[in-house]
Amino acid sequence: RLTPFLASSLPLRSCPGSSKDRFNYNPDIFFDEAPDPEHMTYARVTSNDLDRHTTPPTRVKMLVRDFIEDSLYNPHYGYFPQQATIFTSAGDPIDFRAMRDSVEFQNEVARRYSTYGTDNEGPGRQIWHTPTELFKPYYGQSIAQCLVSEYLLKYFPYEDLVIYEIGAGNGTLAMDILDFIRSAYPEVYERTHYNIVEISGRLARSQEELLVPRHPCVSIAHKSIFHWDRREPAPCFFLAMEVIDNFAHDMIRYDYRSLEPYQALITVNANGDYGIYYTRVTDSLIASFLNLRRRLGHSPPLPSILKSSSVRSIYNHLPFAPNLSTPEYIPTRLLSLLRTLRTHFPRHRLLLSDFSSLPDSIPGVNAPVVQARVRGTSVACSTLFVRPGLFDIFFPTHFGRLRDMYEHVLAQPRNGDDHLPVAPSPLASSASPLSIGADFFSSYQPPNRRTPADGVASSSGLPVGELKSSVFTHAEFMETYSDLESTRLQSGENPLVDYYKNVKFLF
Repeated sequence: RLTPFLASSLPLRSCPGSSKDRFNYNPDIFFDEAPDPEHMTYARVTSNDLDRHTTPPTRVKMLVRDFIEDSLYNPHYGYFPQQATIFTSAGDPIDFRAMRDSVEFQNEVARRYSTYGTDNEGPGRQIWHTPTELFKPYYGQSIAQCLVSEYLLKYFPYEDLVIYEIGAGNGTLAMDILDFIRSAYPEVYERTHYNIVEISGRLARSQEELLVPRHPCVSIAHKSIFHWDRREPAPCFFLAMEVIDNFAHDMIRYDYRSLEPYQALITVNANGDYGIYYTRVTDSLIASFLNLRRRLGHSPPLPSILKSSSVRSIYNHLPFAPNLSTPEYIPTRLLSLLRTLRTHFPRHRLLLSDFSSLPDSIPGVNAPVVQARVRGTSVACSTLFVRPGLFDIFFPTHFGRLRDMYEHVLAQPRNGDDHLPVAPSPLASSASPLSIGADFFSSYQPPNRRTPADGVASSSGLPVGELKSSVFTHAEFMETYSDLESTRLQSGENPLVDYYKNVKFLF
């Protein structure tokens, strides 16, 4: 995806009398102690339950994250399995050094887009691209240089280079990384194992056809990372590039009377029309996220003045004052990923990149962009309630808060219940020889290092924790690891650095 996105909402109701032709919906929204009795009789479902459905369900209710996951990933009608087409440059990669300036570069990108043709009325083929495709092979080479530099510093020659990538798209990033390692670091390539975890069966097949004949070190697992159940004991690098923006979020709102959070549930009636209602938080993943946020001191998006009970009392007696806060979208599936990394990849190093901000989002805090391609133009909608499968739904990420969450989750013990919020015990301690050794001479723990893992020495061989992750802008990362001369235009401009200013890296 390339910013800018086009402005606000466009009515996409092509035939008001026919529900099958509707693309955009205006749901019934209510907050009541006793919601519509009919809605209460609907079966509560999850996105896993809906995997067997070949058409969008009716007479059901679900959390917002399940609605988003079903819309994006249902194998029969989901956006990614059925609609999304990842842009890939036709022919050879762009010759950046032959381009006069950024105008000529943009014209070349537009020309290559035009090879996909035009669509008829309504949402057509959903074509989007990533920096991997736009700047190939140089973007992938930058990622490879980052990984190899870290690997040579910490693990070579005693450990293999093990890489995991989730959501590998067309396989272009994997191809560029492996081509670069084989060419520039043949001794490292001989010890490389590249593992892809891909939820889309269609993409998994195309990745295998592209990559395995050229790079036998590639292994592809067709499954969701949230269903991962194997432990990787070796040190490894975990790539999540332009992936977490499509991770499902939940929606909560706060009751202004009590400041208690309420979770949103979406209902679908017999005609396929949507409704939404709110209940006290009962979902364990939402509860865990809110509990973690409190521990980290991340404030909920509430007016500070309402923290006073007397002010709230006055406010709640005002005529027409809303009783619920603005909808907030919370990254519950991102929390699930962090727990998966902690549990199944205990010695990983995470390299993650995605949007830190987005224009044209729907109303709400941390709200997504809901977007479709209509007659060759990207159109942003004003509501989440759109026909499943035809629209991309993607979120910005607050990288500062992500880093706090990530480091906190990694610091937690790797056993116990991962789903229910657990208060830290004041008696919790480690009695391993390694942990004793770490504090034998000093109780000082450097703030930029993690607590040492029991039984695992750091890359230095000493009982000290690994360095914590850091956040970088897109430009900072590329200036560190890229061959900038390869993407410099004749004008001196460099699109690899200048574009994607709303993207950040965690490493």
